Amino acid sequence: MTDNKITFADQKRKTVETAEFTEDGRYKRKVRSFVLRTGRLSEYQRNMMNNHWAFYGLEHQNTPFNFQEIYHNDNPVVLEIGFGMGKSLVEMAEQNPHKNYLGIEVHTPGVGACIAYAVEKKVKNLRVICHDAMEILRDCIADNTLAGLQLFFPDPWPKAKHHKRRIVQSEFINNLTPKLVDQGFIHMATDWQNYAEHMLEILQSAVQFSNVSETNDYIPRPDFRPLTKFEQRGHKLGHGVWDLYFLKTN
Repeated sequence: MTDNKITFADQKRKTVETAEFTEDGRYKRKVRSFVLRTGRLSEYQRNMMNNHWAFYGLEHQNTPFNFQEIYHNDNPVVLEIGFGMGKSLVEMAEQNPHKNYLGIEVHTPGVGACIAYAVEKKVKNLRVICHDAMEILRDCIADNTLAGLQLFFPDPWPKAKHHKRRIVQSEFINNLTPKLVDQGFIHMATDWQNYAEHMLEILQSAVQFSNVSETNDYIPRPDFRPLTKFEQRGHKLGHGVWDLYFLKTN
């Protein structure tokens, strides 16, 4: 920072990346929906967060969000967890003005980049949160208010001993289920076959959901999910990508 002042964006970064401790000073381990990393928050990203958070940003609160007041309409709300740098999320919001999008990402460079792209595209039907997704689901999302959940390329935790850290677990689906409206969707994508198989097993065991796949497993990438640079690079290297799409049916 050129002026050495702690801005809103820097404080948000500090808040997100601060470890938790018990009263006697011991580290308090907590199951989270993310892994904290230390990417550099550029001056441009910092300025975008500082200048446009009042419109695009939402804070964690202990009462459910009023989406009608937030978006100034009654359009369906789609939640995306872990939007990375936000390019595909902004593009989806731009291409679907009849929907509202809510993105959660804990890494501030991605939040800043997403806001910057939304400003560039003049997207108004998008809001972002820089907080743990589990706590947002628990405290801020009322039942029967989400039209769908998007979870694209979450951390695969490839080592078997770390699989328990994957966000897609039965507990996560159980917590999400009441938040979705009837016929609400879950759309997931991963480029790790083992994680795809794990996702499929978890979703198939959720009795309130049905798989739209004609083969009862995966679907081809739908046109409405933008192809990311990460995914394009993977295709060139011969990597597979697995999409899963389930609907809440009861």
